[in-house]
Amino acid sequence: MTRDALDQAKAEAFAGNLMGMLNGAATALGLSVGHRTGAFDTMSGLAPSSSQQIADAAGLNERYVREWLNGMVVGGVVDYDAASGNYSLPAEHAASLTRAAGPGNIASMTQFLPLVAGVEDEIVDVFAKGGGVPYSSFASFGALMAESSAERFDFNLIDTQIPLVPGVVDQLEAGIDVADFGCGSGHAINLMAKQWPQSRFTGFDFSQEAIDRGRAEASAIGLTNANHEVQDVANVPGEDRFDFITTFDAVHDQANPAGMLESVARTLRPDGTYLCADIKASSRVEENLDLPMGQFFYTISLFHCMTVSLALDGEGLGAMWGEQKALEMLGDAGFTEIAVETVEGDLINNYYIATTG
Repeated sequence: MTRDALDQAKAEAFAGNLMGMLNGAATALGLSVGHRTGAFDTMSGLAPSSSQQIADAAGLNERYVREWLNGMVVGGVVDYDAASGNYSLPAEHAASLTRAAGPGNIASMTQFLPLVAGVEDEIVDVFAKGGGVPYSSFASFGALMAESSAERFDFNLIDTQIPLVPGVVDQLEAGIDVADFGCGSGHAINLMAKQWPQSRFTGFDFSQEAIDRGRAEASAIGLTNANHEVQDVANVPGEDRFDFITTFDAVHDQANPAGMLESVARTLRPDGTYLCADIKASSRVEENLDLPMGQFFYTISLFHCMTVSLALDGEGLGAMWGEQKALEMLGDAGFTEIAVETVEGDLINNYYIATTG
């Protein structure tokens, strides 16, 4: 096609969109820096201030703070008064950028972008030869996931997520056996164990590092009803062991997700319930065009969730397996009654409540 044959308006509009993407990606890196340095948290408590005042309050170097601030001004994140030379963070912006925002802190999520960008060379390599990028290439992924999930668990787990399951709070208060498959650093297990001391909790994960963090937290809290075990969750031993099993964004990046779900069904007691929180999306790409975080989830899936599974010769299911595939796989694993619930304001997860009938 010659240049003359192009729809020039369409071409220019697309080029403009690309420029917006490029600028947005650059701003996202600045958001990550603002979160990690605590600059946003500091600014949320300050009146309009100079770059030096902000740097002093945050304990940071002024020259770096000034350059970062100017990028945030141009990106529409921070307000600037040219007459006074002062910068400010509007309260409406702080509501999405500070640790006080809890699960609404979008700046926290931007940390995933520089993390996964660090394996781009390896991703390009496996595009040609197949296979995957192993967990070992993501040095800080475990700590970042622990931070990200803790924000959501601290705000929502006890009061919102667990009560989605009919009757389970009463059961937890009476005393039941609970497991979290793919528990990561075990924060959810520890929160539940603290809230419901009458019940017994076990977290399973294949990462020794993550399990060590969970055990350390449980010990610091003084929990006696929380255990954390290194275990391939597709092969948890035994049958009819637990009354309630949870997974939180853990199915889609497993090497053997079908085996994991079968393991859940096998170890769940006949009258037990499984709560599966996983990415809120469709299995059909055409139905994800307007998904608020669709681009982000596909990128994180490509650069982490899918590839770490393939690195273990796994299925490579990926984060965007979607509701239709989730229902299919839950049915194949032996679950006969499945409800899909959502939480108002939660843009990340669907909540599948499943029983074996």
